[in-house]
Amino acid sequence: MIERSQKALLAKRIEEEPRRFIQVIAGPRQVGKTTLVRQFIEQCRIPVHFAAADLIPAGQSSWISQQWEVARLKLSGTEAHEALLVIDEIQKIGNWSEIVKKEWDADTASERNLKVIILGSSRLLLQQGLTESLAGRFEIIPLSHWSYREMHQAFDFTPEQYVWFGGYPGAASLVDDEVRWARYITDSLVETSISKDILMLTRVDKPALMKQLFELGCSYSGQILSYTKILGQLQDAGNTTTLAHYLNLLDTAGLLAGLEKFSNQEVRTRASSPGGGHGDVPENINLLTAVAFSVF
Repeated sequence: MIERSQKALLAKRIEEEPRRFIQVIAGPRQVGKTTLVRQFIEQCRIPVHFAAADLIPAGQSSWISQQWEVARLKLSGTEAHEALLVIDEIQKIGNWSEIVKKEWDADTASERNLKVIILGSSRLLLQQGLTESLAGRFEIIPLSHWSYREMHQAFDFTPEQYVWFGGYPGAASLVDDEVRWARYITDSLVETSISKDILMLTRVDKPALMKQLFELGCSYSGQILSYTKILGQLQDAGNTTTLAHYLNLLDTAGLLAGLEKFSNQEVRTRASSPGGGHGDVPENINLLTAVAFSVF
């Protein structure tokens, strides 16, 4: 099984360093966040309590405090000087960041050496919670799509296959049936990310426009495409400010990023948005390939 480089970084911060920050594993869906942490737990030398919020009702914020108490009992019930609490899919719990802040600060005040890892699929919700309540209390370990080396080691991908299919390990077994593979990417990853990671968390007045922008961005991947030109190709596009906002949301969800016009002068670079030229780039190349099959 592939061990990603972030596992060594996580082990260093948890096992070799004193308790200072909450470790946040964040990234797009289906890139192996939970797998990475479980690999680390199997080799971890301190007591660990792992809890997943997948099936917990969103309003049951007390669940987080309950898991925290279980981890504290593990720490007090052994001769170990430290313990670890891991909470997966924490973004599914309402008001999660306030509860985490309260429990973390309580441990700090009590000099309780309980270290914490939290994982989440929605970068947008994680970022909102982290910036609103946990400022100064966390470090992010970003986990993105798999590299070519990792895909080659795990699935014997050729460079051509990696360029075409990208770095989602969950879809690698489907590459022999490209239509099925494209359907999986769009239904299980793209649609889920847009509906759950954006539309459920942020007000979007024109969701159809956002999806059109994503498709257009994939179609023009790596090309210079100004917002003004986009306005002429999309129905009910509104204005460039709306498009810039939607592109930022797509970037936050790990789907599509816009590259600003390059200039040695920072002021000119900033001034290029939103009217100047941008190269829209899918954050994983297989999103572009899936669009090429016209399965939206």
